[in-house]
Amino acid sequence: MMRRRNTATKEAVMAVLTNSGRAMSQDAIMKQMDVDANRATIYRILNRFCEDEVVHKIVADDGKQYFAVCVKCDDVTVPRDHFHFRCTKCETIECLPANVEYSVPEKYTVQQMNCILIGICKDCS
Repeated sequence: MMRRRNTATKEAVMAVLTNSGRAMSQDAIMKQMDVDANRATIYRILNRFCEDEVVHKIVADDGKQYFAVCVKCDDVTVPRDHFHFRCTKCETIECLPANVEYSVPEKYTVQQMNCILIGICKDCS
């Protein structure tokens, strides 16, 4: 991981993501921050966090991007390739701590994946 300068804005973005415990859109992160920053700066910070594998990006079924801290869930480390669940009632997206198993035809190489399950979460059931 490349050494990056720490700033108040980066700390604020990480604090919001860490305290939420769920994936958040850039807009939701900005609303909860206690530091003023423009959209481009927040987007750049989020993408650098993704490059450094501190945060991962989820592209939902509607094309909107969400970001989540790579954390442990229920004392199980969430694997790199995992499912996400979007609740149609509360509109939250969360990481599910399970490996995604898949196979692709010979000579195909998977570089990235995006798995979204859509339904009603345990809190809304």
